[in-house]
Amino acid sequence: MKTDKKQSAEDLYGDIIDLPHFEPKNHMRMSLYKRAAQFAPFAALTGYGEAVKEVARYTEKGVELSEDETDQMDRKLMLLLSKDSEKPDITFYYFKPDEKKAGGSFHSLTGRIKKIDLMKKELCLEDGQRIQLQNILDMEEKNE
Repeated sequence: MKTDKKQSAEDLYGDIIDLPHFEPKNHMRMSLYKRAAQFAPFAALTGYGEAVKEVARYTEKGVELSEDETDQMDRKLMLLLSKDSEKPDITFYYFKPDEKKAGGSFHSLTGRIKKIDLMKKELCLEDGQRIQLQNILDMEEKNE
């Protein structure tokens, strides 16, 4: 006698298909929230989410000044340094390279020049902030 391997669900489970769903008598049913937590994905690749966010984080492309523009920045800086006795507030517009990936962001900062560190090629302000000289795009004296 041959048996048919393909049987319908009715043939296989016909005797139990219409029975009521089992309800345990000794404990309450698990809440939907707790049941859903069982099926939540786990982080098989630790740090992957952060890596994806980092790649998606937007950075801008830096601007490189021409020789003429660099010379003009040097002249402006020397002019502002010659006003050392006045110590004017100066607004610097500069590009800050990103530490983790290519590109960076544009910033402005207002302060008074304390000194220029030629060894580190940076401008030191009185409040302790520093700007790399090659990243300065423009500067102007703040008039009060």
